[in-house]
Amino acid sequence: MDHAGVVMTTGISRQLVTDYFAACVARDSARLAQVLDDNVQWSCAGPVDLIHFCGLRQGKAAVIDAIVRIAPTLLRLTGMELKEVLIDGNRAATFSRLTAIHADTGRTVSYRCAQFLRFDEGKLVEFRALMDSFDAAEQVLGHAIDTSATDRLAAFATRSNFIAL
Repeated sequence: MDHAGVVMTTGISRQLVTDYFAACVARDSARLAQVLDDNVQWSCAGPVDLIHFCGLRQGKAAVIDAIVRIAPTLLRLTGMELKEVLIDGNRAATFSRLTAIHADTGRTVSYRCAQFLRFDEGKLVEFRALMDSFDAAEQVLGHAIDTSATDRLAAFATRSNFIAL
């Protein structure tokens, strides 16, 4: 603790963050096991019914399963370009572009994603990802999503006392 009673945390390196993502791209369970805390909480926001690796995973085994087994059944990650990496103490925030091959069609899929990571003693304890899930979903489906119904609701809401959600 510092003189004000604030708990001090050990900073993390950019290399630790990039090592985690490199293990994800490689789907290397041994390397992932080295960087994940036993009780890691990992979540990716997105349409779980369509993009099955989205959702919450708790514990090292569940996270490794999501990355190594579940994700490749839909998308085989081939690259991750970290466009921004911000590190503050034991936390990191990244903005990236992910590239993958759609498992069923062989199409290339590429979408943006923001990730928020927290480490403790060199182990990832918390991971939150926010993907451009609309863009990713359209690419997975192979066509644009029909938004005409929501467009009509939004137009209706602007002409009345209702709010479209």
